[in-house]
Amino acid sequence: MNITVYCGSNFGDDPRFEEAARDLGAWIARAGHTLVYGGSSVGLMGAVSRAAIDGGAPVIGVEPAFFIEAGVAQHDLTELFVTDTMGERKAKMIELGDVFVALPGGVGTLEEISEILTRVRLDLGPHECFLLNIDGFYDPLVAFLESMVEHRFFDQCDLDRCHFPRTVAELARLVDTADSRPIVRCEGPLLLQKAG
Repeated sequence: MNITVYCGSNFGDDPRFEEAARDLGAWIARAGHTLVYGGSSVGLMGAVSRAAIDGGAPVIGVEPAFFIEAGVAQHDLTELFVTDTMGERKAKMIELGDVFVALPGGVGTLEEISEILTRVRLDLGPHECFLLNIDGFYDPLVAFLESMVEHRFFDQCDLDRCHFPRTVAELARLVDTADSRPIVRCEGPLLLQKAG
């Protein structure tokens, strides 16, 4: 299974973020999965990829040429896709992924996982997504999404398909049991309901 991971290009201010990145990479390797990620050797991206590589997992990087020119590409990757733009990078990571996970990160991570949230909502695949809520990092996002539900811009059914595990072990259980959970078909976006 290809696990697409979005995360920061720095480490942030909490050492547990890096610890979680390393644990995630190690679990991907132990479970026999493939890591798909942004291709860099720095920050949490470097931590998750190095742990996966050290564990023997196939690791696929997707990175814009201008980042490679800046000298931040990870070495020893199984495969590296080089793109011209960030948009092409994002599309390729979606194309390659089966499961989508966000570690803590900045606005780039938020943009990437937001696209997955949108795809979940529109039922374009995947049917679920996972945000590793290390030390409550994503609690403000949960509150914001709940506000969207309250104001009828987002459905509770869609929010229920977005998981916020607090540990890699909890994430692993959710991923491992995904096939035993029924695929929830929400009624669709409010705008489409109205149009129908």
